[in-house]
Amino acid sequence: MAGITAHSQSQQFEDDEFNELKKTGVSCDRLRQALKKCIKNSQCVQVQARSAKECIDAHDGSVPDKCFAVLQNFTECKRSLVDMRSRFRGRKGDL
Repeated sequence: MAGITAHSQSQQFEDDEFNELKKTGVSCDRLRQALKKCIKNSQCVQVQARSAKECIDAHDGSVPDKCFAVLQNFTECKRSLVDMRSRFRGRKGDL
């Protein structure tokens, strides 16, 4: 899955391909990049030539479950940006 783990001084994804994504300084951007890459490489977009939005809404198995896990982490991260409690707890899923 696309969970996160805490290592010595910085947090990293469990999946090494997500750790290779460049930090841009924008909130939740590495999760956005990972989601974009995952959906772009899915069978739905590559073979069936559908849009990313159509692929996410279809739930027909042509998009891997890993992409839906990243999507959930991304939405939690974005939601935590407007949550005032995140000032004390930190953003969820953002590295």
